[in-house]
Amino acid sequence: MRLACVFSIVAKSQNPIKTLFRRHLSLVVSALPIMADSEESLRRALAEKHAAVDAQAEAVRALKAGPAFAPAEIDAAVESLKVLKVEAAAAARRLQAAVSRNVDGSIAGSREAFRQAVVNTLERRLFYIPSFKIYRGVAGLYDYGPPGCAVKSNVLAFWRQHFVLEENMLEVDCPCVTPEIVLKASGHVDKFTDLMVKDEKTGTCYRADHLLKDYCKEKLEKDLTLSSEKAAELKHILAVLDDLSADEVGAKIKEYGIAAPDTKNPLSDPYPFNLMFQTSIGPSGLSPGYMRPETAQGIFVNFKDLYYYNGNKLPFAAAQIGQAFRNEISPRQGLLRVREFTLAEIEHFVDPEDKTHPKFVDVSNLEFLMFPRKEQMAGESAKPMILGEAVSKGTVNNETLGYFIGRVYLFLARLGIDKDRLRFRQHLPNEMAHYAADCWDAEIECSYGWIECVGIADRSAYDLRAHSEKSGVALVAHEKFSESREVEKLVIVPSKKELGLAFKGNQKMVVEALEVMSEKEALKMRASLESKGEVDFHVCTLGKAVVITKNMVSINIEKKKEHQRVFTPSVIEPSFGIGRIIYCLFEHSFYTRPSKSEDEQLNVFRFPPLVAPIKCTVFPLIKTQKFDDVAKIIARSLTAAGISHIIDITGTSIGKRYARTDEIGVPFAITVDSTSSMTIRERDSKEQVRVSIDEVANVVKEVTDGQSTWADIMWRYPAHAASLADEE
Repeated sequence: MRLACVFSIVAKSQNPIKTLFRRHLSLVVSALPIMADSEESLRRALAEKHAAVDAQAEAVRALKAGPAFAPAEIDAAVESLKVLKVEAAAAARRLQAAVSRNVDGSIAGSREAFRQAVVNTLERRLFYIPSFKIYRGVAGLYDYGPPGCAVKSNVLAFWRQHFVLEENMLEVDCPCVTPEIVLKASGHVDKFTDLMVKDEKTGTCYRADHLLKDYCKEKLEKDLTLSSEKAAELKHILAVLDDLSADEVGAKIKEYGIAAPDTKNPLSDPYPFNLMFQTSIGPSGLSPGYMRPETAQGIFVNFKDLYYYNGNKLPFAAAQIGQAFRNEISPRQGLLRVREFTLAEIEHFVDPEDKTHPKFVDVSNLEFLMFPRKEQMAGESAKPMILGEAVSKGTVNNETLGYFIGRVYLFLARLGIDKDRLRFRQHLPNEMAHYAADCWDAEIECSYGWIECVGIADRSAYDLRAHSEKSGVALVAHEKFSESREVEKLVIVPSKKELGLAFKGNQKMVVEALEVMSEKEALKMRASLESKGEVDFHVCTLGKAVVITKNMVSINIEKKKEHQRVFTPSVIEPSFGIGRIIYCLFEHSFYTRPSKSEDEQLNVFRFPPLVAPIKCTVFPLIKTQKFDDVAKIIARSLTAAGISHIIDITGTSIGKRYARTDEIGVPFAITVDSTSSMTIRERDSKEQVRVSIDEVANVVKEVTDGQSTWADIMWRYPAHAASLADEE
């Protein structure tokens, strides 16, 4: 607007210098809306403009300092400098818009304002609050209040219905306290770490990768003078951050001069911090344990009994809902990163040689946003893909993994997650564990960006093998043959004596790694040993490669007759972070609308009836004994039908009562305005129908259970025209 005004003023002048200025300015104005340029090209353009401004400023100074004073020439040079400064400012605005604009087109400031409005409403209406609030709270711990508990309970109830009941899963409930040996076998004791740095003066701890990430993001968003090369470097760091070693992270922190955020004091070198809460089991302190960081290990260690319970048949799935604990270094982002949280996990055990799924056809035609690693590495965006095509083309590794991706999509969509802000992102090679066949994350976009809420991984046979080796109990499945078969069997025999001499205390880890090699790895090793006499072998539990010589291991293929096949099942694991899903649901459900007087905005949560904390409210229109008595009769019928509800018999206006319950997401309101019939109001449309007292509970149950839609109810029952006075 300001540029347009300047343009109109300049246009009235016929001065040739001003005309030149006007021509340049019109080009700047016409270029302002164009946002298609890449950030890299915008940074280059801004750098060029700044260089041109500096050169022109130097030319003006030279003219003014010159011996021959030429006012017309100086005026022309100054006008040219002004033009270049305007162009540079326009280029800076375009770059600022590009770096601060989110993928959905929203600006960072508006995202933060929206988030604050949501969080303020959630805390004020007691969906959740910081734990131990009167003692100033503890970071990363939150209490769910009554409506928050109800939403969480409804989400978990639907999870059980959608997965456990529909898939005939075996549900278990295992202890939160886990012996150290279990988590040693799983790798958590040695590897479940984040890199931490300390303020060298105060001792305050920070997560090293978060400090580096925050620095890179802030520089990219706010430093418009960054060269395109420097911007590319910072983006590369963000892309490979999870893959950087402690030394590499520490080197970058020193290179960029990153200090403690609160005090600006220097930071220590990064070092690994184990995220598990340690404890001891029993009073002696001789049996170390941990609060579990996930629920999955309880299922894995019970595999043998669950397999027997299932009739020694595969495939089958076990499920568990429970608390998990992670001693986060610096919790932030509210419910998204906490120290105690609810996980719902499924371990689907399947024959590694047959990962087809009989029900895959039920989800194969689903189309939704997918973000394969190929597109990520090419710098492209997520795009809609048909699930069946993704599996058939090998983008998704197998049918069983694809089936659970489809089921997760349906689950989240039914909860009320916006389908346009839900994507399935495939793990990049540097994110994948060495044993994993394929991994996808269901990511939901909220004001914090794209948040991983569900992980769906094909973990191969790693977990069961690890516990088999540590416990000495074979966690295997059997396939009986109708008649005996002659099979070739891979036999790996490590020489414990030679390995002990070579690796001493690390002998056991090297032996274990050799014994669990796949046939392909083992045969490749044998070929290398025969040709070279030694081979480099990566031992994941050591985190490094060791040299294996020919006398350290024997690898042979032997022919045997077998009556059955014994194998370790693969595991497909969908793991749900319930708190993260609920927070994203809060954001996706929140909106505001003007009050009747249009002088304020009213908050509304558009929860589907499935997850709404309270299904309906009962309001006597006016405070009279007869209407109060009818309200109590309706309440009893709702209770008998299993419908959660509240009665509000205060004398407050009906509009204010509607607004209060809209703000906690109650989908339906029953207004008692006679003794024989009453109205039912739908929250989002504010439409009302009139229903008899005998039918009202059944109608509400129909629509809250999903047997009918609100459109069905509107078609069956007469509409009630609410007066403006009914609404706040």
